[in-house]
Amino acid sequence: MRLNDITRGTGLEEHGISNANLIYWTPPTAVLYEQIVKLGEGLVTHLGAVAVKTGHYTGRAANEKFIVEEPSSRDYIAWGKVNQPFDPARFDALYSRMMAYLHGKDIFVQECFAGCSPDHRLPVRVITERAWHSLFARNMFVRATPEELVDFTPGFTVIDLPSFHAIPSLDGTNTETFIIVNFEKKVVIIGGTSYAGEIKKSIFTILNYLLPQQKNVLSMHCSANVGDKDDVAVFFGLSGTGKTTLSADPRRRLIGDDEHGWDDNGVFNFEGGCYAKIINLSPEAEPEIYQTTRRFGTILENVAIDTVSRRIDLNDDSFTENTRASYPITHIPNIVKSGMGGHPTTIVMLTCDAFGVLPPIARLTPDQAMYHFLSGYTAKVAGTEAGITEPQATFSTCFGAPFMALHPSVYAKLLGEKIARHGVNCWLVNTGWSGGPYGIGSRMKIAYSRALVNAAIDATLNAGAFEKDQFFGLEIPTACPGVPGEVLNPRNTWADKARYDETAAMLVGRFRKNFEQYRPHVSAEVAGGM
Repeated sequence: MRLNDITRGTGLEEHGISNANLIYWTPPTAVLYEQIVKLGEGLVTHLGAVAVKTGHYTGRAANEKFIVEEPSSRDYIAWGKVNQPFDPARFDALYSRMMAYLHGKDIFVQECFAGCSPDHRLPVRVITERAWHSLFARNMFVRATPEELVDFTPGFTVIDLPSFHAIPSLDGTNTETFIIVNFEKKVVIIGGTSYAGEIKKSIFTILNYLLPQQKNVLSMHCSANVGDKDDVAVFFGLSGTGKTTLSADPRRRLIGDDEHGWDDNGVFNFEGGCYAKIINLSPEAEPEIYQTTRRFGTILENVAIDTVSRRIDLNDDSFTENTRASYPITHIPNIVKSGMGGHPTTIVMLTCDAFGVLPPIARLTPDQAMYHFLSGYTAKVAGTEAGITEPQATFSTCFGAPFMALHPSVYAKLLGEKIARHGVNCWLVNTGWSGGPYGIGSRMKIAYSRALVNAAIDATLNAGAFEKDQFFGLEIPTACPGVPGEVLNPRNTWADKARYDETAAMLVGRFRKNFEQYRPHVSAEVAGGM
């Protein structure tokens, strides 16, 4: 490829971009590496990954996300704290200033797809001022072929300018940072944050709006893999619960690690890459993900690096506990190249219970599965956010509330129909604490969680005996190969049984209080799921 095949000076006038300097059109990884180094955006590590820092924001800026309130989408959006409305006139004014900001600057453009299914994929154009953000988009979305690039027409465009800041008093934003989706104009604008995850999550929000409403396709915040018998397993879960870790199983082929759709043919990955949390990553427990941190093309976010030897330290959380690796899914050796699989036979709902009272695995009835899907429970632990000194219950509906543009009942209805139609076995898996809460108990071993999940998928657990939990109404298996029997019932692991009972009753109360908002939208059987 010649240089003038990569850089052009025109072509983005349709977005209002004029008088830019060089425009890098869907540059390959090697070109982006050169620009990352040249522009001082990152360092090449000793085995080939590129290390970058995201600055002030080391995670999503949840309070700075907006959706433009306009006629085409107004009546469908679940407005509230998550989906904050934004004024169309202010959007236009902010957009115009962003386009003026780009005068004379180099720009990086990636043209790609969101969605591996040819029937449902969305053409996406990502325009950014950062070379490493362009590489992030290249890693995370489905790459277009040279033939597809000839007549590429974006269905949505993301304009990502980390160095551009809003003026809250003028623009109507909460701070200088903003992520604003405009469904009418099919554009997302991002400014004031260098956290690249905003790019992929904004597109996830768009798919969560378009697919269920327009195509009756369930969009899911989940990972998925498939076994030798074409048995697909889906793993719902919030960040830090083990979606990526448990789905990257050497004995099963990975479909995707974070975002999927479920249509009449089965599940399909939304992405072409993975975005894994890598703090304290273990080469023994997570060998496939560990190896990606040693590969050309991988982006390491906020990972500590020795600037002389260029060696990285995956155990160093001095920048953030939310260290990440972005890499093409082809960096994982055992994958489904098409990104598509059949209908799931197993659904695993992951939680990280820092109170230590939920069992490491429990069988769910369809009604219980709906209850836990709408609840989306996990727990934050001390030290993860400012001001948190003890475990805090967190409920994120559909295991992805920040990205769900429609009312939760829309996604729940679709999931319930699909579970019933395909006879899916559902399980709740706690990858959090055992033997006591955070600070007293210990985190469940990855080896135990993996053994439990494998036994659920291959029906070993279903063939065994169960006992019923007295607090949550869950069915707990009494035995599992590779897992000590005393671990399976959480009450047995606590030295102070009275404190277990008190803590479990407290969490049940929080579940029930949180679920009151969904009660008018579900059946009595689902509402009684706990």
